[in-house]
Amino acid sequence: MLSLGPLAFAAPWALLALAVLPALWWLLRVTPPAPRTVAFPAIRLLRDLVSREETPQRTPPWLLLLRILLAGLVILALARPLLNPDAALPGSGPLLLVVDNGWAAGRDWPARQEMLGRLIDQADRTGREVAILPTAPAAATGVPRLIGPMVAADARREAQALQPQPWPGDRRAALAALDDLRPRGSMHAIWLSDGLGADGPGAGGDADLAARLVRLGGVEVVEDGPDRPALLLRPPVADGLSLLVPVERARSGLPQPVAVRASGADGRLLAAGSGAFAADARRTEVRLDLPTELRNEVTEVRLDGQSTAGATILLDERWRRRPVGLVSGRPDAEAQPLLSDLYYLERALSPFAEVRRGTITDLLQRDLAVLVLADVGSLSVPEAERLAEWVQGGGMLVRFAGPRLAQNADTLVPVRLRAGDRALGGALSWSVPARLAPFAADGPFGGLPVPADVTVARQVLAEPSVDLGERTWARLEDGTPLVTAERRGSGHVVLVHTTASPEWSNLSLSGLFVQMLQRLVALSAGVAGEAEAGGALPPLELLDGLGRLVPPPATAFPLASERLAETPPGDLIGPRHPPGFYGTSEARRALNLSAAVAELRPLEGLPPNVARGLYGSRGELDLKPALLTAALALAVLDLFIGLALRGLLPLPRLRFRRGGMAAGLVLLLAAGLAAGLRADGARAQPVTGGPDARAVQASTQNWLAYVETGDRSVDATSRAGLQGLAEQLNRRTAVEAAGAMAVDLETDELAFFPLIYWPVTETQPAISDAARQRLNEYLRHGGLILIDTRDRGFSMGGGSRLEELLRGLDIPPLAPVPPDHVLTKAFYLLQDFPGRYVGGAVWVEAEEGRANDGVSGVVVGGNDWAGAWAVDAQGRALNAVVPGAERQREMAYRFGVNLVMYALTGNYKADQVHVPAILERLGQ
Repeated sequence: MLSLGPLAFAAPWALLALAVLPALWWLLRVTPPAPRTVAFPAIRLLRDLVSREETPQRTPPWLLLLRILLAGLVILALARPLLNPDAALPGSGPLLLVVDNGWAAGRDWPARQEMLGRLIDQADRTGREVAILPTAPAAATGVPRLIGPMVAADARREAQALQPQPWPGDRRAALAALDDLRPRGSMHAIWLSDGLGADGPGAGGDADLAARLVRLGGVEVVEDGPDRPALLLRPPVADGLSLLVPVERARSGLPQPVAVRASGADGRLLAAGSGAFAADARRTEVRLDLPTELRNEVTEVRLDGQSTAGATILLDERWRRRPVGLVSGRPDAEAQPLLSDLYYLERALSPFAEVRRGTITDLLQRDLAVLVLADVGSLSVPEAERLAEWVQGGGMLVRFAGPRLAQNADTLVPVRLRAGDRALGGALSWSVPARLAPFAADGPFGGLPVPADVTVARQVLAEPSVDLGERTWARLEDGTPLVTAERRGSGHVVLVHTTASPEWSNLSLSGLFVQMLQRLVALSAGVAGEAEAGGALPPLELLDGLGRLVPPPATAFPLASERLAETPPGDLIGPRHPPGFYGTSEARRALNLSAAVAELRPLEGLPPNVARGLYGSRGELDLKPALLTAALALAVLDLFIGLALRGLLPLPRLRFRRGGMAAGLVLLLAAGLAAGLRADGARAQPVTGGPDARAVQASTQNWLAYVETGDRSVDATSRAGLQGLAEQLNRRTAVEAAGAMAVDLETDELAFFPLIYWPVTETQPAISDAARQRLNEYLRHGGLILIDTRDRGFSMGGGSRLEELLRGLDIPPLAPVPPDHVLTKAFYLLQDFPGRYVGGAVWVEAEEGRANDGVSGVVVGGNDWAGAWAVDAQGRALNAVVPGAERQREMAYRFGVNLVMYALTGNYKADQVHVPAILERLGQ
């Protein structure tokens, strides 16, 4: 590599061709252009009797310069010039690239692949070999595998084929893979880290791996900055009718918003919520409010903007609001509700379960997770047989004692009962009510606090037996059982030895009663039951490294149900058992990655001599594409000039003599430049003239309008954004958009524009009553306004400035865009609506009627769409998108196309005639 200050040449030998340029100058100079034939009319001969033949003997100097410049550009391009090149890699041996491709690397995998490509190119320029060491176990072998050393061309193919894995990395195993490495010369290692420290069995492997890399020749660690820590979802926790979703991050230091979405099995968005990390917090919670019916349909919860397996939680039967049936043996259940067992059971179960009442036969005809029998004594033979079969299949039968059960106990109880009951003042009684003993730590009620004021005055007693202690889940202070249970088949039979009403105990009046019932319902197998003993759960749908549910690969193995019950889920996750759904479509079991991550912590404990950097461009700019583009433009220009000199290109009376060609070339270039400037100016040319001229221009072409806010920067972004969207519409659709036009809500007529983009700023003045009336008329007659708060984490009710601006407008109730909304399929099939930012919800009219062709008059969001659409005069993007992948900008353009098509065509795509074509595109 040849360096000349900030400029370097990766192939400097190509610069030797510059020595040929003088010879090329001489060759072109002595070779005149081909003569051209000029036809003179007769009248011309009469006027000019003396005819002088003018044939150029040499190529004009300006054409020589043009061709020499073209050759020089090609030579410079072949020399691969680099502006601000990266510093040379230390060492003389192979370049070792250690790549963390575990679950956390998927959140920005394109940036990691781009970094890999730059490093391999840098090694290629110095002729060094490259070795790649992924730290995640390979799917085929189950351990990390060292690839190489190899030449740069092979390393590029391996880097392109490398993908993130949906399981944690194993840096100790990666360290072992380096044992067989015998490099020639001193190596230099670059560790592309995911920013996470190893935990569990791999704790300490980070420092050992870094120390080994230092001994090989040196190491540099590249990681994400503190503004982009890895995020991990934990399983949700039921909180009444809501789900609390815990979110953890690797490091604190900066506030960070998060958005969570809950989806069904068909991909429908069922709920969305947002939260934020405090600056010094590493954990937060996001609340999802769901009615019972929708909560039972949730199959996955995802973090917006985090495409990893750790940002996805899969939900199976264990997280559903399970149906619980209630049956009472007392006939006074309706007449005296405060004395009824069902009254207290229903109020205790309603916050977390779907409660059903009825007879045993009717309830068992539907899917049921738990059946509660309150003081039901003897059962008929058909009822007993049906209940026994249901319990064997995975149901949970919970029985509460009472006078009827004490006198008429049957076989569907976990322990043998003594006839009668134990009460205050009786032969088998105590003088004062008994309190509860603390729960066993390894029992189903372990960890629940026992209130001192909960007492039992009466109970049914169990006959002493050898296995009574094993079947006892809760006791009184004197050691007598309060709750006993027995496993039968795949289900359980549980008996509470007191009543569910305050008749025998005040347990039903305490919060402990609710907590105990919640534990019992959670312990049930759900409506589908558990897998048969000894059965295998085949992989059904598994998560890939980007957090997507995909068909199971050939390397995934079935999961034994016994092993799933006995082994912690975190010990199972790996190449053989990736996270995902196992079982059948009727009975699925979710295996989530979060079980394998005990603690999310940053990468620490590295040796002090290890350099650390951040992902992103290091300033190196390859000039080869720009030089080749300029050379191609000059070659095309030279072609037209050659055709003109030969007379093969008809031009209007151009005389190429005595510098005439130079003048013509200058005029041609000036005309092209002027045309480009005119084209650039036409992108957002302000309208001149009065209101009539503006009305003519606005009505004869399709313009996208934006509201002037008074902020020059915001208005410039809006103008450039809508112009960029107009160019995409012209390129992709049949819409012929003229560009962007500014509107003043106080004075301009709005009826000409199908879409008005309204960015909201803090300094924007409030609109007048006349402007509100004009906006209301625009909305009533079919107009569409896109209101963009540009605040990245927008949610309704959170912006006082927006509420102030919209006050007085005739806007109906708004709701998040449902999954089947026309806006999701007006042109492209979309699920999200990103702009410059992602994560913000998009709101439309809650119930669109038949007015305005079924089009919502208002669309509200905060993703800064104009910032993502904005382009400069050359069509280059003006703003970076966050998180930053160009795929996000493409999806923002698609949302803009859908929005314009939605404004122009209304509910056209809502017609059922399009459903087969849409389903075919979706592959369903």
